Amino acid sequence: MAGVEEANAAPIAHGTSEAASEELAGDEEEKGSGVRFPLARIKRIMKADPELGLAGQDAVFLVAKATELFVESLALEAYHYTSQSKKKTVSRRDVDHCIDAIEALAFLDGAMD
Repeated sequence: MAGVEEANAAPIAHGTSEAASEELAGDEEEKGSGVRFPLARIKRIMKADPELGLAGQDAVFLVAKATELFVESLALEAYHYTSQSKKKTVSRRDVDHCIDAIEALAFLDGAMD
């Protein structure tokens, strides 16, 4: 129980605590696959690519997990811009600022138009 108490005592960062994030992740893993996106839908999207022959379960899981981590990263970066503006709601403008400021997200430029 000491580990749980230490996790709950973690400082709040960016509006959520690490303990809450770990708790959500733990709940998802208990339900099955450990990802938040539906694997069947990810597989269907992957199979829409004519160059893809077969999509193994491991590949689908890895694409789903990578997508989850990417969306989480983008949301956190957008939240940084939201908090700098002293707002509580992430807006499209915050996401656009994030995309413009971070070179690794340059491929998303114009994707939301």
